[in-house]
Amino acid sequence: MKIWVIFLKTWREMRRDAWMLGLTLAFSPLFVLIYWVFTQGGSTSYTVLVVNHDQGASTGNSQVWYAGEEAIRMIEAVRYADGKPLLRVKLIENKEHAHPVLRDRAAVAFLVIPPDFSKTLMALKTGEGSDSVTIDFGGDLTNPYYMVGATLAISAVDNYIIQATGQQALVHYAEEALGASAARTEFEAYTPGILIFAVIMLIFLAAMVIAREIETGALRRLQITPMSSFDFLGGVTLAMVTLGTISVLLTFLTALALGFRSQGPIWAAVLVGSLTSLSIIGVGMIVACFARSVSQAFVIANFPLGLFMFFSGAIFPVTKIVIFQFAGHEIGLYDILPPTYAVVALNKILTLGAGLGDVAFELGALTVLSMFYFAVGVWLFQRLRL
Repeated sequence: MKIWVIFLKTWREMRRDAWMLGLTLAFSPLFVLIYWVFTQGGSTSYTVLVVNHDQGASTGNSQVWYAGEEAIRMIEAVRYADGKPLLRVKLIENKEHAHPVLRDRAAVAFLVIPPDFSKTLMALKTGEGSDSVTIDFGGDLTNPYYMVGATLAISAVDNYIIQATGQQALVHYAEEALGASAARTEFEAYTPGILIFAVIMLIFLAAMVIAREIETGALRRLQITPMSSFDFLGGVTLAMVTLGTISVLLTFLTALALGFRSQGPIWAAVLVGSLTSLSIIGVGMIVACFARSVSQAFVIANFPLGLFMFFSGAIFPVTKIVIFQFAGHEIGLYDILPPTYAVVALNKILTLGAGLGDVAFELGALTVLSMFYFAVGVWLFQRLRL
């Protein structure tokens, strides 16, 4: 009953602060909308600069074969599974013109088709020559999109050369996509991480709500009552988890309205989000224990926020540093951060169509971490504040 009273009190106070409550609920759906606009609701197309110096080759019947133009069309034919273009070709006169464009990152790579491209392929096709084709390519190697664009463009030209000369490739590759990952747009691929990011942002509100009770003296008045730290933090946590679940639902509805397609049950993904919010709120409690004011809580909360953002895989992929194995699963250095399990679980559910049983390990880990952080928060609050 005491927990319920604290829950109602906390919820009423959050409702009074309409700006804080509104921004918390609107931030994640707005972030999804911005990312949808950024990706135009689909996937990124990579611009490749092409210098076509090919002079063509006579076919012997008064016609000229321009293999360079056909190779360019092959590059333009590289598309996503949904038919949208993956590569876009922009023709330029010479390689020097490519440098300023690449420096501004208006393109990801360049290719130079040599003047004897058609003649060399013609000789290979008729078996009259053994010369190889040299295609210059390059770009800004620090551009994260360079390897993607350059590799795809070179692969397209290589496939064209094999088809045009009638030669057989030395190695054949057969790609097999897991679940529906081949048909996912870039917007859909990054949506699970955005959903976890929405939950991570609750750390500010969790820390600031408790810090406000300390700063305003409300905690001192509550100490007069037979209230324990578990009662107080339990009621605050219940209110925050309710808010977190609402935030996750609103973010999901926004993503679905913008064309996101879930391959697994949405309710399972919401459950993952709720469990993650519980652990994030636990960390927010720990932050509040070391803050004497709302402003201090806001500043201190930035440290765990940075850890969650950059080392959980929610925003950027991270290399797993394996420490040990447990029940057939590798446990990494960053797995003490709850969002690491949430990112994996949401990707399995939303992209690969997994069910609740397929993410049982991740749910178990989230539950254990949530209980751990909540217990630490209660202990610190009892020692430092009560």
